Amino acid sequence: MRRIIGPLVSGLLIAASLPPWGWWPLSFIGLALYGSLARKNRATSSFRTAFIFGLGWFLPAMAWMWFLTAPGFLIAVVLFSSLHGIAAVVAGRISPSHDSRHAAALIICHGLAEIFRMSWPFGGVPLATLGIAQISGPLGSLAPLIGSIGIAIVALWLALSQRRFRAVLIVGCLLFISNVWNTTSQQGTIRITVVQGGGEQGTHAINTDPREAFNAALTITRTLAPDTTRDMVLWPENVVNISAKGLFFDSQEHTAITQEARRLNVPFVVGITERYGSDQFTNAQVVVLPEGRISSRYDKVRRVPFGEYMPLRSLLTALGAPTQLVPRDAKPGIVRAYLDIPLRQQEIRASVAISWEIFFSGRVNEGIEDAAQVIFNPTNGSSYTWSILQTQQIATARLRAREQDRWVVQAAPTGFSAFIDPNGTVYDRTSISDPAILERTISLRSGRTLYSRLGNAPYIWSLIIGLGLLIRRASRNKQVAPS
Repeated sequence: MRRIIGPLVSGLLIAASLPPWGWWPLSFIGLALYGSLARKNRATSSFRTAFIFGLGWFLPAMAWMWFLTAPGFLIAVVLFSSLHGIAAVVAGRISPSHDSRHAAALIICHGLAEIFRMSWPFGGVPLATLGIAQISGPLGSLAPLIGSIGIAIVALWLALSQRRFRAVLIVGCLLFISNVWNTTSQQGTIRITVVQGGGEQGTHAINTDPREAFNAALTITRTLAPDTTRDMVLWPENVVNISAKGLFFDSQEHTAITQEARRLNVPFVVGITERYGSDQFTNAQVVVLPEGRISSRYDKVRRVPFGEYMPLRSLLTALGAPTQLVPRDAKPGIVRAYLDIPLRQQEIRASVAISWEIFFSGRVNEGIEDAAQVIFNPTNGSSYTWSILQTQQIATARLRAREQDRWVVQAAPTGFSAFIDPNGTVYDRTSISDPAILERTISLRSGRTLYSRLGNAPYIWSLIIGLGLLIRRASRNKQVAPS
């Protein structure tokens, strides 16, 4: 029981540091406790220790997945826990627990395990990460320099390093640099109105009237009065669902939105789903001008596995899995991740990350590379119950805001809508299911942060090179060991 309780508690401490609980200092306590257990355990028990550590971490922190796919949730928890188990075994093989470099091996191997699960399987599930846990702590200030992956590596380093004073000193210098070094600048302001129609959690599109979300958004939009200070209206993801009928441009929904855009004399940025062929649909965000013209469009690239497409559909169907919940797969987009929005006085460019895409820093950075001045995150959390996913999404949006030094505007029909400034401060966050209207004047920004320019590659390669050096040293030690 002692061999189980110790690593389980260390994993639960990591989970408690994540939203919705958010007690960020517990990350360091949990990692330090795990590191102590890893150094005490024999190599033969390293996998078990790390696997149980992973169960304590992922079972509560990824419980949102249960509402999307219960079998997928269990598989993901076992898979990600196993990745950390393998990381512990590799660390023990290249540097035994009594070796002075064992801590470095743990940092590198568990860092690579975290990076690996951000991209595999099915494109990755980058939630319940150490970077998300630290957004409310001092390490969150490092986002413009090193991003979410860099923050996770630093957290591992601070908690597991045997030379902690030196680590703290170096991180302190990085925090100072991050707080005084500014590579972006303000470029005017705009006033945005966000519409949240509200609705019940735990619902699926297949079981609901596709007009329900649209009618809710339209009803609350009609309460708005024309205002010359308003520049645009933002509707959430897929509130216009015509995937069973055809194209948005020919729909009644387009006509109704055009009427509102003309009445308010501002462009509408609206989430739509359309039919594509006989067995696919598209998920897009479009700009509707007061004259009815669609001036810009972005189609979602990163699809939600088991939510917007069904991996291994034939196999899962044969096994009796409820694949009918996703009867058609979303067609991934191919265009760059931004929208151009003509306003009264100017045209602005917004980086667009539709829902799930906010968890992938590269999707947001793509729009910033193309000179986007603000970030939009239209989303829809109606399929989930509780607030685990929604609070982790807000925390991730805070990371993206700090990484790119841009305002993030999140809009949801069921979920959280909010404004997030470049420092990661959240304004006007709604409750999950209530209808609401948010209005705020935000700044537009130009320029790019160091992280925006470098991306994740330097940190990934640093870990890979560090792993190679440790393996080389272990190999040399074996060659010179006495027979």
